[in-house]
Amino acid sequence: MGVKGFVEGGIASIVAGCSTHPLDLIKVRMQLQGEKVHAPNPQPIHNLRPAFAFHNLHVPHAPSLPLPPPRASAGPISVGMKIVQTEGLAALYSGVSATVLRQTLYSTTRMGLYDVLKTKWSHKETGHLSLVHKIGAGLIAGAIGAAVGNPADVAMVRMQADGRLPMAQRRNYKGVTDAISQMAKQEGVASLWRGSALTVNRAMIVTASQLASYDQFKEMIIENHVMNDGLGTHVTASFAAGFVASVASNPVDVIKTRVMNMKVEPGSVPPYSGALDCALKTVRAEGPMALYKGFIPTISRQGPFTVVLFVTLEQVRKLLKEF
Repeated sequence: MGVKGFVEGGIASIVAGCSTHPLDLIKVRMQLQGEKVHAPNPQPIHNLRPAFAFHNLHVPHAPSLPLPPPRASAGPISVGMKIVQTEGLAALYSGVSATVLRQTLYSTTRMGLYDVLKTKWSHKETGHLSLVHKIGAGLIAGAIGAAVGNPADVAMVRMQADGRLPMAQRRNYKGVTDAISQMAKQEGVASLWRGSALTVNRAMIVTASQLASYDQFKEMIIENHVMNDGLGTHVTASFAAGFVASVASNPVDVIKTRVMNMKVEPGSVPPYSGALDCALKTVRAEGPMALYKGFIPTISRQGPFTVVLFVTLEQVRKLLKEF
């Protein structure tokens, strides 16, 4: 299919990414719940002596009050409402320019390469491709796409998470170009590939589970005569693929979000030394289920995203066939 596959995948990915951006933003905010906001270089608090000391006055020891219970994590609806109330309705589209760039680089690459590999590895006479080969094509395409799109991914995460920081610590990027240029100037060009190992791992998991499972579910539905090759089949297969991708990728996504979002002050120790350190600290501080933080908005976003992605892709394919 060549260039055509890249064009089809790119158009479908951008439409899907922009359509579900608010859900992705809510997911990022939920994944950062429970993480401490690291204040830069806090000043030491010295012991303050009172101006007058009443040595002869006996003050009974005040009973210690019990500590309040830890605050429960907010759900996607309350997180979304809080964003609108505190930051305005437009805040739900914070970082959308980075989303467009990310889909243009990452998703166009992975969708196009997957199509190329699928066509190359399919049986020449029957056109059949085994599930193992579909997964292999997804792993390769996802890895290359993630490496290409990582700078936009880092910018998107930071722009989406900026509103949760105190005013003094906000980065206030004007757009994706400003975000990338500021990161390169202040933290070095290497910061644009921060968390790239996690991005690649997540992209391999998502692409293999999402694209391979969509093709597999679609084939099963048509071959078993459940439905014809139409809108109903595309929606059903894509929603099932979205669920598979969400379950497989959420733990890696949580760690990726936290590593990319961490703020490294000059001369100070970073909050996390790497992906493994972040995973261990997260599990120790918040429990194993912290790796599935934001799962509801993840499936709420991944489901519609995958449906819009593949339905748009199928429609774009039909349109481009006429040319």
